[in-house]
Amino acid sequence: MSILTISKSPLAIDVRFDEARMYISLEDGRELSIPLEWFPKLRDANQEALLNFRFIGGGEGIHWESLDEDILVTNLL
Repeated sequence: MSILTISKSPLAIDVRFDEARMYISLEDGRELSIPLEWFPKLRDANQEALLNFRFIGGGEGIHWESLDEDILVTNLL
């Protein structure tokens, strides 16, 4: 007998920033706290550029057009 396992990527529903960290809220209730040091383009960006993001893949990733930066949520877990 086999068991079917369905793997679903965690989806981001919100992103916010403070001076040193990016916080990503996931649809399952978890919140990730990521140092901006990990992403130099985000670390060096102003607040306006940081907030100019869009979700890609229905929340599987985050894209910053003006910064040419993409982050996949599964890579942060």
